[in-house]
Amino acid sequence: MSLDRYTDDTLATLFQPLADGLLDWPAEGGALFLRAQVGLALRQAPRPGLVCEQEFKPAADALTQAGLPTVELESLDPSRRYPLVLLLPPRQRQEARALFAQAVARCAPGGRVLACMRNDEGARTGEDDLGRLAGGVSNRSKRKCRVFWTAPLQGPADTALAEEWASLDAPRPILGGRFTSRPGVFAWDRVDATSALLAANLPADLSGHAADLGAGYGYLSAELLERCPRITALDLYEAQSRALAMARLNLRSARMTPEFFWHDVTLGLPRRYDSIVSNPPFHAQGGEERPDIGRSFIAAAAQALNPGGRFWMVANRHLPYERALDDYFADVRSVAQQGGFKVVEARSPRRRP
Repeated sequence: MSLDRYTDDTLATLFQPLADGLLDWPAEGGALFLRAQVGLALRQAPRPGLVCEQEFKPAADALTQAGLPTVELESLDPSRRYPLVLLLPPRQRQEARALFAQAVARCAPGGRVLACMRNDEGARTGEDDLGRLAGGVSNRSKRKCRVFWTAPLQGPADTALAEEWASLDAPRPILGGRFTSRPGVFAWDRVDATSALLAANLPADLSGHAADLGAGYGYLSAELLERCPRITALDLYEAQSRALAMARLNLRSARMTPEFFWHDVTLGLPRRYDSIVSNPPFHAQGGEERPDIGRSFIAAAAQALNPGGRFWMVANRHLPYERALDDYFADVRSVAQQGGFKVVEARSPRRRP
């Protein structure tokens, strides 16, 4: 998946204070970039000592391909501090507040936190939140985005608040304890209506080696194993590492041990399957509607199915997937339509280059 224009604008605005000379890149000690994205603004000047964190597989792959050191946040030395911490906060507020607390905690004495958000995704609220943690912040607006940064820090301005916010996105039981999830995961505290509709319509005779594409915290996979006793193996594919970690927890007591893949499904699948289910995403990270992602999931499923295999998917009714389904499958039928959603079964995949 490529950068959408919203993310590219946000990235360019994030680096604007550095381009304008309002802030300097650290002469030593490096910088930590939380939820990093690759783009022209990141590459147009040397960034010595930069370390990038990204939990979304397509963005992490792009950073790696650009030659940028990329790590998982949990793997960083907890004692390591940086003179500059950059941040592209997520849309979910609890997750964003936890990440602000993490950014301040990772800041070396005298260091700064620099963040950017789109105006229509809560930039003013994000600026206020960082200000509450770190004291006053400076800001600039450009490209319908707001970039804001702290004064040199000596720790959080409000230690109790920083401790409270640091745990806001911690894993927790949901749905009466049946599942564990955390803020920042899609539909993190509920069963998404589309997934529930697909689960309710799954036939009991699905069999063999199965895959769940875009598995989230594992709800659909759990339902698949309960409703389809002839499934003999299951693989879960998910591009967001925090969601995949929740799926591992939620399926640890399943009737079989699935395999889990932190993977960009739009690039295809590494195995062949007898049954595939999916509630494909249709928004980019910046929130822009991207039906091409769902079409890529359809293509990936068709290429990975064995002869006689079956693909079951659910989507919003307005999404234009019919042509892709007809292009990649010889037999497509509508199974259910309810509440603005549609469930489709596709068989007889067409092999396409």
